[in-house]
Amino acid sequence: MNTSNEAPLKGILVADFTTLLPGPVATLMLAEAGAEVIKVEKPGGEDMRAYPPQWDGISAAFAMLNRGKKSLVVDLKNDEGRKAARELAAKADVLVEQFRPGVMQRHGLGYDELSKINPKLIYCSITGYGQSGPKRDEAGHDLNYIGATGLLSLAPGHADNPVVPPALIADIGGGTFPAVTNILLALIARGKTGKGAYIDIAMADAMFTFAWMAFATLQATGKQAGPASLSTTGGSPRYQIYPTKDGKLVCCGALEQKFWAAFCATIGLPQEFTNDFKNPSATKQAIRDIIAKETAAHWKPKFAAADCCVTIMATLEEALADEHFVKRGLFSEQLASAGGDKQIPALPVPIAPAFRVKGARSYPRVK
Repeated sequence: MNTSNEAPLKGILVADFTTLLPGPVATLMLAEAGAEVIKVEKPGGEDMRAYPPQWDGISAAFAMLNRGKKSLVVDLKNDEGRKAARELAAKADVLVEQFRPGVMQRHGLGYDELSKINPKLIYCSITGYGQSGPKRDEAGHDLNYIGATGLLSLAPGHADNPVVPPALIADIGGGTFPAVTNILLALIARGKTGKGAYIDIAMADAMFTFAWMAFATLQATGKQAGPASLSTTGGSPRYQIYPTKDGKLVCCGALEQKFWAAFCATIGLPQEFTNDFKNPSATKQAIRDIIAKETAAHWKPKFAAADCCVTIMATLEEALADEHFVKRGLFSEQLASAGGDKQIPALPVPIAPAFRVKGARSYPRVK
């Protein structure tokens, strides 16, 4: 545990050339750990500043993702802007960019050019498919990356009624987290060698990590896992979502036998269905019929008492009021308005409280 009063990244300067989600969340995490983040924006500011909904006269999402950063307006289309960008890079410890491959090079801001004036620079590029390979110049968003890597093919549901996932897995799981991890690794390595590094983050690459069980199955058996065929993608009655009488959802994660036995006993599942390997579809339907006879309020205390890895799905509003998350301090950090007169909870990020900068902080303003 960090026992000092100093955030671990205090003194680290980050030049942030990113927009939208993956890069901004990565640099937000660095800023939360004490780094000074200079967000480089085009004249007029990043487009996301205008995204709805608005709070304090600016996009609430932009304010959340850029809390604690500073802004530097730079026009990379002219010599003066490119000079300002090079001057920032010359003194930066870390540079993070999110343009398509080749864009920074065309502006004279590629790693090869900048490492000559700053050999200690850690330069991180975040793109969809990386800096090399046939897809490197292909446009895409999160849905494209999880679609191209086979991850989306594992989703439950039928082809005639597909469901868009509720999370941007590639953006954060394939862009943000790998970027932060590798930047921190590069900082450790630089402390040993004195040399900077170039980091090529492709959001699509990490999607194979998320498809770990299907990957293992294919390699070991030669068989492709289909939609809802794996135990954690809807293939098992033990890992399933069941509607209640009042339209709420029971999230069952009773994978291990002891949890499964407790779940079956709690709902009174007939013995003929408890061996879920015999006829999974029949077991699913039997459970669905039982759960649907009662309300969520009926089931919630029973599952809590059984301690069987089963919860009632909460809305985000309900989760924000959950005593557990509140007491853990997830919403204790504050996002301040430009004038400092208004505050709302800051976006929780997975940085240990001991390592985070304390106190309300605002978003960067464009001058």
